[in-house]
Amino acid sequence: MTKSPSVRIAAELRGRIERGELRPGERVPSAREITRTFGVAVATASRVLAALRDDGLVHAVPGVGTLVSAPAGQAVGAPGRRTTGPAPAAAGRPTAHGPAGRGGRAPGGHAGGAAGRPAPVVAGRPAAVAAGGPLAAGAAADGPSRSPRAAARTLDLRRIVATAIAVADAEGLDGLSMRRVAAELGAGPMSLYRHVADKDDLLLRMMDAALREARLPAAVPPGWRPCLEVAARSLWAAFRRHPWLAPALSLTRPQAVAGGLAYTEWVLAALADAGLATTVAFDVHLTLFTFVRGVAVNLESEATAAADSGLTSEEWVAAHEHRLHAITRDGGYPHFSQLVAQDYDLELDGLFERGLRYLLDGLAADPLVSSKH
Repeated sequence: MTKSPSVRIAAELRGRIERGELRPGERVPSAREITRTFGVAVATASRVLAALRDDGLVHAVPGVGTLVSAPAGQAVGAPGRRTTGPAPAAAGRPTAHGPAGRGGRAPGGHAGGAAGRPAPVVAGRPAAVAAGGPLAAGAAADGPSRSPRAAARTLDLRRIVATAIAVADAEGLDGLSMRRVAAELGAGPMSLYRHVADKDDLLLRMMDAALREARLPAAVPPGWRPCLEVAARSLWAAFRRHPWLAPALSLTRPQAVAGGLAYTEWVLAALADAGLATTVAFDVHLTLFTFVRGVAVNLESEATAAADSGLTSEEWVAAHEHRLHAITRDGGYPHFSQLVAQDYDLELDGLFERGLRYLLDGLAADPLVSSKH
């Protein structure tokens, strides 16, 4: 039987890794490079990289690319050289969807995290901040050196969810699988099903844990607008820490995730104090949530694009700028042409802050709200 192109290309790259032609810590060809080299579609190239990830041979590092993973116990050095001894904690690279977020959870700032600050690298994989704090050192130590049966006996739901969040923070939801999480824990895939029903159940628990991190202050600021600003920035910070979270949440088919109710209750209470009916307040809540989520869905897609192409968003725009000039050269789009000429710089944190101001200014001008003051 003729092998599919993705199987054939994955086998070729797998062979290069096994022969040492591609060493731990070195970049493997991106999806676009595979597309150009082998003359296949991007979807086929993505399946190739997914197959190598499922085999545990490679891992994606947002803003860097897809790198060859180190065997258990082997440290990863910079591409082109080997290191010996225990794997040092090395600084990761920031993702390319904007500047690093400001650390902490102060209501007036943005939290950093997987989407905005470098993550430490342990054995070649980013140890992203997971629910309840950094991924425990024991999770990395429970690698293949331990028997799957022994590892299974030490599993609990908290560790499984924390590890799954770390995988998703580093590689997105495309890199998340029960098999991958089990491999990170040094356990057999079936052992996870003693704690979660399936991958969908695991994802719900991940969303719950991630949203519970978005803590709101004990002291409620006076007035509906400061309350909504606190809520929106808290949600944005959660999306910043976990870029996969915004795409995972649904507006029209809301998941039963208790961790998000504190945010919802905070917004509804603030609007109720302003005199809005519950149904009107809920419309405002959904509008605010949709705005924050709408900006945040770009975090994961940009990180994935940066990993696949090896280009930051600024580098990508620079490489394609000539096309924008070409389509505006003949006139007919004077305002957009002026924007292109001014070299507009899209930065998501700034877009979030400006958009939040526009939204709340509009809400303040709404008769339903202004009449209640």
